Amino acid sequence: MKRKSENLYEKICSFENLHRAYLKARKGKRYKNGILQFGNNQEVLLLQLKEELLNETYRHGEYKEFTVCDSKKRHIKAAPFRDRIVHHAFCHIVESIFDKGFIYDSYACRKDKGTHGAVLRLKKFLRSVYDKESGTVMGGYVLKCDISKYFDNVDHAILFELIRKKIGDERVLRLAKMIIESTCTNAGKGIPIGNLTSQLFANTYLNELDQFVKHSLRIKPYLRYMDDFIILSDSKSELARVKLLIGEFLQKKLLLALHPKKTFIHPSWKGIDFLGYVLFEKHVLLRKSTVGRFVKRMKRYRKELKVGLISQEKISASVLSWVAYAEYASSWMLRKRIMKS
Repeated sequence: MKRKSENLYEKICSFENLHRAYLKARKGKRYKNGILQFGNNQEVLLLQLKEELLNETYRHGEYKEFTVCDSKKRHIKAAPFRDRIVHHAFCHIVESIFDKGFIYDSYACRKDKGTHGAVLRLKKFLRSVYDKESGTVMGGYVLKCDISKYFDNVDHAILFELIRKKIGDERVLRLAKMIIESTCTNAGKGIPIGNLTSQLFANTYLNELDQFVKHSLRIKPYLRYMDDFIILSDSKSELARVKLLIGEFLQKKLLLALHPKKTFIHPSWKGIDFLGYVLFEKHVLLRKSTVGRFVKRMKRYRKELKVGLISQEKISASVLSWVAYAEYASSWMLRKRIMKS
């Protein structure tokens, strides 16, 4: 059902919403030059931004592009700070409209969900194929899927129509379209990984897949974290059939394709590599590559600390963050060693 509230756009443009968006957009980055300059004159600049939005004279700025390497190399596009304020303001008002239509087992970038929620849910699914009497996983198989270059291949026209189904305010739709097309470099395809709005748009786009899996294929043990998703079954042949049907749906309805090297079926007793963890029914391990990257990062930080390129506070924050992540796995001895080092 469409949301036709006449003041939806005014809510996005209100000074209160823009100021809230400003505070969220600067979180953790408030001492960067561009953000400091904006903050020095924030009231005037926010009122100016409000006026531009209300008059529909606002135009999205150009992105800065860079590459980051964590688990894999990713191309990031960062919008100017004032545009990130608009992204936050937009999402704060409209996100709940879309979120109400999402399935329970969609875990990326949603309140009270996230990585650890997805891991706990997958552990629960694994118990459904576990034989307590024998102590083994009996006939359990997992279909693990990944979409090939997902963010690069989101089709603007399809995405906009999905948004139009939920939003009746034409001004909100025009703003959404501007944000969607603000980084168009590939013939009407692609949304930037760095945008807050991209998280909402990406979930909205793949909600079509979620609905297909849950209501057309009637599969219960299914969960998705952005473009990674998992289905469990006691039948390998059934999963092969499901994989084929999902591939056809993605191609026909969303113009997407499953990644040929990252989509496969294997026995669940061998462990499920998901979101940096390897999950078994009785325990969870950390992925070796994840531990390796953290160890390398700590070695680099120690070198940078000696020459004053990084503070001890930042290193401590990084260690505490990683320890909190590692606590969800069987890693007590590993964490003990790291905290001593």
